Amino acid sequence: MLRRRSHDAAALIVARPPYAVAGAHGFGFAVAALGGFAMLYALVNANRSTAADLAITLRLQRRRAPWLSRLMALVSWPGFPPQSRIIPPLLVATFWAFGRRTEAVFQLLAWGTALLSTLAKAGMRRPRPTAPLVRVVTARLGGTSFPSGHVLSYVGVYGLLASCLHTLPMPAWVRRPLLAALCALLALVGPSRIYQGHHWPTDVLASYLLGTSYLIGLTGLYRRVVQWQTTRR
Repeated sequence: MLRRRSHDAAALIVARPPYAVAGAHGFGFAVAALGGFAMLYALVNANRSTAADLAITLRLQRRRAPWLSRLMALVSWPGFPPQSRIIPPLLVATFWAFGRRTEAVFQLLAWGTALLSTLAKAGMRRPRPTAPLVRVVTARLGGTSFPSGHVLSYVGVYGLLASCLHTLPMPAWVRRPLLAALCALLALVGPSRIYQGHHWPTDVLASYLLGTSYLIGLTGLYRRVVQWQTTRR
């Protein structure tokens, strides 16, 4: 009886992860996000977002408090090389080492957002913001501006990591701080890219939309695989 209750509880946890919108609702959100990305792509490609991008950037950069600058730099740090090429495979290797092969495979697939970024950048080739139009923090920057590779990669890699951590058995006092840190990272990386003058607001918003669409599909598949594995035990 105890084994059966544990099995049912595990199935319930997998069936209702907060980071994966289930069923038709999830599909609808993914389609809507992808449609929003397509609209922004067309808007930016037609040079119709320039004024709004500049106004939002200048407004966000008005705050120059040292603590805010340090926070924005810290949030963006994992997305720069070499750490951006070390952290994702390290997460895959960690899951694999602890015997979580399914999570390792899906964490590797989540890194596919980096490829999405490369493909989208190749199609747009939008120039990055430049001084003196906006304040630009010196950094190792490559590629073009649209979309934001930082944001797109974060949504895929750290969004999927959050979904896995929510599903895996662990004490609440461990899970909650980890999930809070990941959510904060995802929420702040977009503003940090604008604040540092490395991307325009539409670059960031487009990345959130495209990344969310990819993440919903990936977490939905992950949930189904884990459900199938749970029913076989």
